[in-house]
Amino acid sequence: MSDQTDAPASPACLPEPPYYAVVFTSVPTDTDPDGYQRTAEHLSRLVREVPGFLGEDAARTPGGLAVSVAYFRDLAGIERWRDHPAHLAAKRRGRERWFERYAIHVARVEHAHVFARE
Repeated sequence: MSDQTDAPASPACLPEPPYYAVVFTSVPTDTDPDGYQRTAEHLSRLVREVPGFLGEDAARTPGGLAVSVAYFRDLAGIERWRDHPAHLAAKRRGRERWFERYAIHVARVEHAHVFARE
């Protein structure tokens, strides 16, 4: 997923639940940050083509913790993305050089509430 610093801050616009959220939290290494950013942007474009993909949110703390949340209509969409060749290649590179550590959590969203100031 991408760190879209130029995009206006706004949560993903999603349908009514239920749907799934894949939460990816990571701590990067200092190795090849440009290569990581290019790959993240490429993956962010590719995941939009996966049937069942609904949207994504991403943020990074000043200390470097990155959090990406990808939303999918069903588990089949998550599996399609998990098994996508470009995603598998990026995972390999991530383990080899981009991440000190990461965690992935898959959750079913049962309720969602949105607030937007007029």
